[in-house]
Amino acid sequence: MNNAVCRLTGAEFPLFAFSHCRDVVAAVSKAGGFGVLGATRFSPEQLEEELAWIDAHVDGAPYGVDVLVPETIDPRVAGFTDNRARAAAIDPKYPEFAAGILSQYGIEASAEVPQMRERMGITPENGLALMEVAFRHPIRLIANALGIAPPEMLAEGKRRGVPVAALVGAKEHALRQAEAGVDIIVAQGTEAGGHCGEVSTLVLIPEVVRALGQAGYDTPVLAAGGIMTGGQMAAMMAAGAQGAWTGSVWLATPEAETSEAFRDKMIAARSRDTVRSRSRTGKPARQLRTAWHEAWDAADGPGTLPMPLMGMVSEPSFAKIERAAEAGNPRARELVSYFVGQGVGLIEEVRPARAVVQSFREEFVEAVERLTATFD
Repeated sequence: MNNAVCRLTGAEFPLFAFSHCRDVVAAVSKAGGFGVLGATRFSPEQLEEELAWIDAHVDGAPYGVDVLVPETIDPRVAGFTDNRARAAAIDPKYPEFAAGILSQYGIEASAEVPQMRERMGITPENGLALMEVAFRHPIRLIANALGIAPPEMLAEGKRRGVPVAALVGAKEHALRQAEAGVDIIVAQGTEAGGHCGEVSTLVLIPEVVRALGQAGYDTPVLAAGGIMTGGQMAAMMAAGAQGAWTGSVWLATPEAETSEAFRDKMIAARSRDTVRSRSRTGKPARQLRTAWHEAWDAADGPGTLPMPLMGMVSEPSFAKIERAAEAGNPRARELVSYFVGQGVGLIEEVRPARAVVQSFREEFVEAVERLTATFD
C-alpha cells in the first residue's frame, strides 16, 4: 500500500502488531504486517537477546520496538534510583493485601515485600537504557508511551533515519507530540488493552486527525483501541488514519506469551468483561476483570501504589496465579488476567499470527469494496 506510514517504515500493509513476544513480531512482519516488540518486560540484556533473535528470524522484514519512558514521575517515587530502595518504601500492608486475595483462591502466597531485579520496571532510566539497545539493531520504528517522546529518542531516531512514534489518548497530547517532532502519532482509544485514556477510538481518530491538520501538521496517525478486524481497520482509515496499531488480537495466537488458561478466558469473554484499573501498574490500564481488580478498586481496599511500585506488588502475584492455574488449581483460573481491550468480545478462537494478518487483509479489502459499491 502507498501511504505515509508504509513509506516511513517499509511496511507492506499498515497493520502494526504490538506484542511482548518475539515470535508474534517475527510472524507478523514476515506475513506483510509490521511487528512491534514491547520492551518493557525485559532488562537491557534480555532485550538484546530478543532483538538478536528477531534479526535472525524475521527474514529481513521490517519491525519495530516499543519502550516506555514516563514523562512525569509521581513525587512519591521520584527520589528512588534503584529497586532495592523502591521495595523498601512499600508499606507491608500492600503485599499482605495481595497475599490475602491469593489465599482466598487456594494459592500459596507470601506477604513479604517483593524484590525486583535491578534495571527492571517502568522508569525513565530503564526506558532510556532499553532505547539504547533498540537502536543497536536494524529497527524501522521506535515508539514511546506515557508522555512526550524523550529528546534523546527523537535525536537518535533522526540521526539513524528511524521514525519515532508516540501513543496518545487525547487530541491535546497529539498536538504536543507533533510539536516535539514525532514522526507518527498512535491515537489510542479507551477500548485498548493496557494503559489507555477515556476517549473512544471512534471519536479520537477524527478528532486527532482534524486537530493536527488545523494546526498545520501532516503527521500520519495510526488508529488503536478495540481494532480486531480488517473491517474496523478500514473504518478507521476512512476516518483519516493511515493504518492500525493492534495488540489484544495477537494475545489469542499460539505464538503469544499468554497462557492457555488466559486464551481460554479470552474466547469466553464478552467486551464488558474488561476493566480500566490502576491495580496492576499504578496507572489506568485495561485488563480482563477478576476478583483481584474488584478487591483493589473497592472503597474499603488499601488503594493502589504509584508506578512502578504497584507493579512490584502485582506482577509476582500474577506469576503465582498463572503457576497455580497451570498446576490444576481451578480457583486460580478465576484470577488469571492480563492486559486486554474491549475487542476481546470479538475473539472466537485461537489462530496463528500469520492467519490473523491474512484475515485482516481479506476483511480490509471486503470492507473497502462494500463501501465503494454504495456509490455505484
